[in-house]
Amino acid sequence: MDSVENKYLVARPIYSEDSFSSDHEIVQRHHKTLLDHFKKICTCSPQKAKKIALNFVPVLAWLPAYQFKEWFLSDIISGVTTGLVAVLQGLAYALLANVAPGYGLYTSFFPVVVYFFFGSSRHVSAGPFPVVSLMVGSVVASVVPGDTTGFSNSTNATNEALIEHQRMIVASSLCFLVGIIQLALGLLQVGFIVIYLSDSLINGFTTAAAIEVVVSQLKYMFGIKIPSFSGPLSIFYSLESIFSQITSTNIPDLLIGIIIMVLVYIVKELNVKYKSKLPVPIPIEIILTIIAAGLSYGFNFKDRYNVTTVGTIQKGFQPPLAPSLQVFQTTIANAFSIAIVGFAVAFSVAKVYSIKHNYNVDGNQELIAFGLSNIVCGSFRGFAASTSLSRSSVQESTGGKTQVAGIISGIIVLIVTLAVGYLLEPLPKSVLAGIIIINLKGMLMKFNEIPVLFKRDKFDCLVWILTFIAALLLGLDLGLAAGVGIELLTVVFRVQFPKFAVLANISRTDIYRTKKDYSDIYEPDGVKIFKSPAPLFFANADFFRDKITAATGFNPLWVLRKRNKALRKIKKLLKKGELQVTPKGLVTVSPDCKDIEDEELDNNTLEELDQPTNTADLPADIDWNADLPMNIAVPKVNIHSLILDFGAVSFIDLSGMKILKGTLKDFLKIDVDVYIAGADCGVLEKLQRSNFFDDDIKTSIFFLTVHDAVLHVLEKKGLNLALKNGTSKESENILFTTETSNGTLRERPMPNETKF
Repeated sequence: MDSVENKYLVARPIYSEDSFSSDHEIVQRHHKTLLDHFKKICTCSPQKAKKIALNFVPVLAWLPAYQFKEWFLSDIISGVTTGLVAVLQGLAYALLANVAPGYGLYTSFFPVVVYFFFGSSRHVSAGPFPVVSLMVGSVVASVVPGDTTGFSNSTNATNEALIEHQRMIVASSLCFLVGIIQLALGLLQVGFIVIYLSDSLINGFTTAAAIEVVVSQLKYMFGIKIPSFSGPLSIFYSLESIFSQITSTNIPDLLIGIIIMVLVYIVKELNVKYKSKLPVPIPIEIILTIIAAGLSYGFNFKDRYNVTTVGTIQKGFQPPLAPSLQVFQTTIANAFSIAIVGFAVAFSVAKVYSIKHNYNVDGNQELIAFGLSNIVCGSFRGFAASTSLSRSSVQESTGGKTQVAGIISGIIVLIVTLAVGYLLEPLPKSVLAGIIIINLKGMLMKFNEIPVLFKRDKFDCLVWILTFIAALLLGLDLGLAAGVGIELLTVVFRVQFPKFAVLANISRTDIYRTKKDYSDIYEPDGVKIFKSPAPLFFANADFFRDKITAATGFNPLWVLRKRNKALRKIKKLLKKGELQVTPKGLVTVSPDCKDIEDEELDNNTLEELDQPTNTADLPADIDWNADLPMNIAVPKVNIHSLILDFGAVSFIDLSGMKILKGTLKDFLKIDVDVYIAGADCGVLEKLQRSNFFDDDIKTSIFFLTVHDAVLHVLEKKGLNLALKNGTSKESENILFTTETSNGTLRERPMPNETKF
């Protein structure tokens, strides 16, 4: 069968905005004012109170609908597995936070309990996250270095226990402050702030953080002691200190770490390969932790081989501790960075699982949930918490349906803290370091994104690379701020220097595309179509004007001044009798007459030259595109109409209006008609409110589409002008109209119709 070509036929008038508004009534809508929103917020009803309560405490909504028979067993299995992972990660990530491992158990318990009541995600596992823990550790190291007593009044108390206690105070106070910031942002409904952290920025930042995590764990792998560094270039100071002591490496620590890394890597690869056949992933970290703790205790690694172990883990929970206001003052900027990063990571993980399981998560509620979690956690001597993709993946992949799995994982952490925590005291720290390093594989593999990003979007690639470099050189807190600044600069650059284009008509269609991109394209003679692909505002208004000048090939203001100067010369020559008006135009009477030199222009003369040319007192009109006598040179203007495609202009500010109005007036002064097509209703309304229109610039220059504007121009200027010097290719375009059709478009040629 022959293929059938799908076509459509449109028959309608040529619509400007004015004619369209006269034919179609606009519905007057009431736009809510700030007062209306305030009244809505202040109103109260039982239904609204119930909705607020359910939104603020989501557990009240989903727990009554909990399907006990179908979900409870899965949640138990998931909770136990996740709890064991949380215990191990709590101990490991406490090393990143520069506090005793026991405090990591607190961070693995309290956030889970609070998130159970206030979190909106069913699958994330609240608790320590390596990047956040490292940021906390950087702050702790800067406030309480290893060789000082920090906030203590005693200058001689430099023992390790006192330093450990002071670091705990800093970490817990910082956690409390992070919670206050997150809670405040959530109550102010600014959860949208996470949109300013793009995937490229987050990936570059987390990759740099992963490298810093690896460097921070090398001291445990080599079994050496180095001072803590923070601030810009701290990673290089740490590396210098490590390599300066590399000869003091404790070989047993290094061997233990390497063995752990190799075994964990192999089993994790097997878990991935046989994922479909295994009911649950093999918990290799937990197995190796138990084995290593047992071997270390049985063979007395600490005393016999000088292996650094976890040490004392206090049984049970310590009483709440008031945060330090001095720490608040010192760490407020760092706390804000940690709050944003922690929320961004948690929300991105929550969003992944909400899409997978078809439910909604509320960004503002997530801020509130993690804010309250960190406030409670900081009160009980924990450090800042977020969520971990690996831990959340375990909770979801092992069958977890709701946060009941989360609360069960918290119970497992509670049991370890209250009863069996002392069994982990002989565990070598190199075991935890090896587990941390090998679990960073996913973050470090993000380097593979760079070639892909370079091909897809060079700006995103630039954000990734510069954020990565900034985080390494300046530290994580300043690196994040620098990354956000770089990202915003790329957005500004894209909007400030957009890719303007000259459009033309695709043959035999009403479609307009970039002139340079197609061969079968038709540009009506004397018509220039210019597309603006970005909002018009103060930053790109001058660039917009320059690009229009480049597209048309002349500066209208310069042409106007040249014409007015030429007009002055012509009037002087006519007055002297050296020029004469004939049917053929202006001719020179005396071939020996000399050209009149340009007079020096003062400010008043310049203002006069910027006025429209006035030829009313001349005996004949002047064709400015023809050759003028007496070597009078005036730039030729090869267009009679300029159409601006504003389909992509979403807004315009006062500076943009000023530039646009000046540009339109400059073209009108040299008899070039200007039309604007596809303008958004909001843009048009703003122009009307701002008194943009006057006697020269009217609303009639606005058209619904570029095609409407083109047909209007061709109808206004006449067919002969449109087809002057036209090629056979242009003549074959099937844009037809008749005198009685009122601009009707047809898709079939007729002998008595004229082609446009």
